[in-house]
Amino acid sequence: MKQQLATHTIAVLVQDQPGVLQRVSGLFGRRGFNINSITVGSSEEPGLSRMIITTSGDDAMIEQIQKQLYKLIDVIQVRVISASPMVARELALINVSALPAQRPEIMGVVDTFRASVIDIGPSSIIIQAVGDSDKVEAMIELLKPYGIREVSRTGTTAMLREGQQLRMEERQRQPRAQEQLPRTREQSPQQTSQMQPNAQAPQTTSAERSLA
Repeated sequence: MKQQLATHTIAVLVQDQPGVLQRVSGLFGRRGFNINSITVGSSEEPGLSRMIITTSGDDAMIEQIQKQLYKLIDVIQVRVISASPMVARELALINVSALPAQRPEIMGVVDTFRASVIDIGPSSIIIQAVGDSDKVEAMIELLKPYGIREVSRTGTTAMLREGQQLRMEERQRQPRAQEQLPRTREQSPQQTSQMQPNAQAPQTTSAERSLA
């Protein structure tokens, strides 16, 4: 039996530049990592956006995802926030077939999940549900017998609880490998002397020989 992989939530702080989303999602595709959902929006700092990515994998796979994301020049910070206490929410719009005789039952489901009806038509209603992914999934399952016409989900957005929020001063890039220039090999004194021209011995004159 295949072991079910755990779901992880990753917060990625990136430069707000064109093509960043494509580069991040492309990295997941090239490396064979699955994206369950991804949301992108402006962060508290101008010029920076925050992506919330949910993916499935073991600890080794999540560590590899972090390392690969840090290789992208636009990535400022990567945090696996599901490893700490966090708040996660998802919004879903559900279009359900609802004849007049069925609507009281459907409203019972809506009230149970603290959802709301945002549009009513002659033969259907649109329900807005907000909560974690498990809550949204459970509500969709209960509405299936009535006939679901369409579902639109935002994906998970999340934030660490108080005392563990992502702060700008805590952002640190993972150290990137820097190439060191090759050092020049020092020459030994013997090698230095060999490179210099041979010095000629001074010649002794006849007068100097007679004095000697």
